[in-house]
Amino acid sequence: MRVLLASRGSRGDIEPLAGLAARLTAKNAEVTIAAPPDPEFTDLAARADARHLPVDAPIRQMVQSIAKGTGPSMHQHIREILASHGPAFTAVAEEGCDAFVATGLFPVVATAQAVAERYGIPFASAALQPTTLPSHTQRPFPMPGWPLPEDLDNRALWEWDKQKMQAIFGEPVNAYRESIGLPPTEDVRTRTLTDHRWLATDPVLSPWEPTDLIDVVQTGAWILPDERPLPADLEAFLDAGEPPVYIGFGSIPVRDAEDAARAVVESVRAHGRRAVLSRGWARLAPIDDRDDCFVIDEVNQQALFPRVAAIVHHGGAGTTHTATRSGTPQVVVPQIVDQPYWAGRVAELGIGARHDGPVPTTETLTAALATALDPETGRRAAELGPKIRTDGADTAADLVLNMTA
Repeated sequence: MRVLLASRGSRGDIEPLAGLAARLTAKNAEVTIAAPPDPEFTDLAARADARHLPVDAPIRQMVQSIAKGTGPSMHQHIREILASHGPAFTAVAEEGCDAFVATGLFPVVATAQAVAERYGIPFASAALQPTTLPSHTQRPFPMPGWPLPEDLDNRALWEWDKQKMQAIFGEPVNAYRESIGLPPTEDVRTRTLTDHRWLATDPVLSPWEPTDLIDVVQTGAWILPDERPLPADLEAFLDAGEPPVYIGFGSIPVRDAEDAARAVVESVRAHGRRAVLSRGWARLAPIDDRDDCFVIDEVNQQALFPRVAAIVHHGGAGTTHTATRSGTPQVVVPQIVDQPYWAGRVAELGIGARHDGPVPTTETLTAALATALDPETGRRAAELGPKIRTDGADTAADLVLNMTA
């Protein structure tokens, strides 16, 4: 069986696909991961024994341009995605493919769905977090220029969301559909995402309440096992004293990296702790030459997180799952999109603290770390960690293999 897994985004969008790919290849499927051409995604595909199909420009380049305010307009970006991903997905379809699974940015999913429809290939849409799924218990995510009407209940808001999505994406998506011989759609959201979706989150960390607005299958998180050893110098630092505090914001370019680094390091020192500072896309760097702060680039978080005293992070879905599974308390400093949701879940479960707002200061982080380092928080985190499922990718792989049954 040949399978295409597609997304466009940062590591948090692509690594779950690699987790799914690893289980599919273990079940003798041939898997192609369509993702940006960044070298880290080639490495992820290789770890999953899958083929990496590079599509469009590097995502790091795009994210940094958006952070600087120099990126393309939303309408331009939509058209660029359709133009770059359409031929790539078509080539895979014409080579022979048995199933398409897409997640991430809506235009990517729309392109994958249209190509799958054109060639009669079974298609599935997956979400890596629940906030984009219609539900009577939550409101749609607002988009720039489209504030949510205040006078509508949740059900009516999701109907309004259909109109919003049609207004934003309908014209370019329908133009693409017609260019490959498909009829236009008057409900681009449902046509693209379908009314039956997969949710790749853990049911303990992120419980889904069934709703009559959509049919959702919650598989559990798609985790790529990581057996890589930690670097020797990091091992030496960990062994040289009490467990340090980890700080990293992953693929998020924070607003002022120098101020953020100062805030996190000073707050850790206020608690008499050492720090492991992950450079990441925020380009965090040491604030002085003291030996209580160790700087790392990308490492095996599955191996590192159980060995630290607390984890300060941005609240991406993947990092939150890994941190929770480690049994280590967290401080979440949410920046964008679904990150406030994950910060809220960490606080509600009592396994860490939610920072108030995206800009950390020494004072606010010192207070949040006090909550995370409290022994009771640590006890709850340690109790919850083993309850996080690790079979989500296997469950999803079986769903993929049954798509053509």
